[in-house]
Parts: sequence; structure tokens; C-alpha cells
Amino acid sequence: MFLSLKKERTLMTRLALKLTIIFVVLLQTYIYSQTFGFGCLGFTGGYAGYSHQKYQPDGLNEYIKIFNLNRKDSLTENLDSFGSANGFRVGLNFFRKKFSGVFVTAKGFYQFLDEKHQAIEKLSSGNVTTSYDVKLINWGLGFDLGTPIVSFLNWKIIDAALLYNQARFSSSQNFPGALTIVKNYESDSKFGYSVGTGIVIEILGEYITLEGLAAYSKLTIDEMKMDDGSKLVKNENSAEVMKNFIADGGFNAVVQLNIGIPL
Repeated sequence: MFLSLKKERTLMTRLALKLTIIFVVLLQTYIYSQTFGFGCLGFTGGYAGYSHQKYQPDGLNEYIKIFNLNRKDSLTENLDSFGSANGFRVGLNFFRKKFSGVFVTAKGFYQFLDEKHQAIEKLSSGNVTTSYDVKLINWGLGFDLGTPIVSFLNWKIIDAALLYNQARFSSSQNFPGALTIVKNYESDSKFGYSVGTGIVIEILGEYITLEGLAAYSKLTIDEMKMDDGSKLVKNENSAEVMKNFIADGGFNAVVQLNIGIPL
């Protein structure tokens, strides 16, 4: 009986030790979850906004210059030059985390921009309307590094992205009698980059923020071609292929709304 009682005490001691260990582990887990809990790893989420892009379409604007010159006596409305496109940007913040005095964001986005102008030529048979349309498509992958200024306002010291750019160009001529000639051109994709700075305003903590960006975007597009392989020429008086449809990019401004989800 004594041996049985001793054995029971030993089992109880072991059980108590196990329960103590479990309690300590659970307590540590609870404390850890309070310190490194919901949102401790940062924020992820999506965003959408308005984008404005300056660019330098040297080749296209030279084409337009000759177009207007060839019709200087019949145009009632000249074809304006290009160089300022507007559109939208949507993307994902893969990761946004605040550390002591700084915050870091990794992100990706899609941007679609458009600029369109038209000319009206008055002929004896009626008016001819010519429309030119430039679309810029950008895929971006980047990061930003910033620091808080006050409790609700952060300064993005640097915002940098690698861009994958493509351009589309269409010309449409509407002749009297409802005859319309449409030509669509597309470029090969080329890499570029964007470097800028901005601010982040916290509307509802890090869950909802308003972000503004001012940057320089590098953008070059050489040749434009149709589906049949024919390429856009320098102007109407030349058979030479246009080589600098867009020579460079320029100032880029973005205003976007971010929705954050804690990790």
C-alpha cells in the first residue's frame, strides 16, 4: 500500500510538472501574441488613384507638325501636339511596416494613361475629322522609404519603381459620306524607372490612408507597328520609319487611396 501511495504521488508530481510547463507555455504565448499580434508584421492591401504623366513624344509631334503644315490652308482646327496624359493607377502594397522612425513599403501596380486630340479639315465635299490617340500602359514594381512627421502625416523620402512600358497609337479619319479609316499601332515593351517623393496622410490610422506622389518617370518608345508588320513613318511626306515615337518621360503625379489590412 505504501508503495502504491508513493507511486501515485510520483504520478501526481509528474502531472503537476506537465501542467505547470503547459501553463507557462500558454502564458508566454499569450504575452507574445499581445506584443506581436494582429498587425505586428505590418500591413498589406490595395490602392487606386489618379495619375498624370508628362512625356516627350518627339517623333509623334514632328509628324503632327508636318500634318498641320500640309493642310495649313484647309484646317479649321489644328491637330495639337502631345505630351501630357492622364489616367488611373491600381495596385497592391505587398508589405508596409513602420519601424522606429521609418516605414518601408514594397508594392506593385498597373497604370493606364490616355491622351487624344483631333483636327478638322474643311473641304468642298465636307469636313474631314482626324483623331490621334496615344495610350500608355505601365506595369511597376517598387518600394518607398519614409519617416513620420506628425502623428497622422508621413513623408516618403524616396519612392522608386522599375517600370515595364508599352504604348499604343491609333489614327482615325472620318470622311464625308461616313467613310472612316482607322489605323492601330503598338510598340514593343521597354523597361524604364520612376524616382520621386511624396506624403502619406493617415485618415483612419494605417487602415485608410491618402497618398500623394511627385516623381520623374523614364519612358522611351522607339518604333510603332501594326499587326501586319507595317511601321509608323516619320511623316506623311516620308517613307522612313519613325525611330523616336517617345524620346523621354517626365514629371509624374499620383494621388491614391490606400486600404490596409493588418498581417
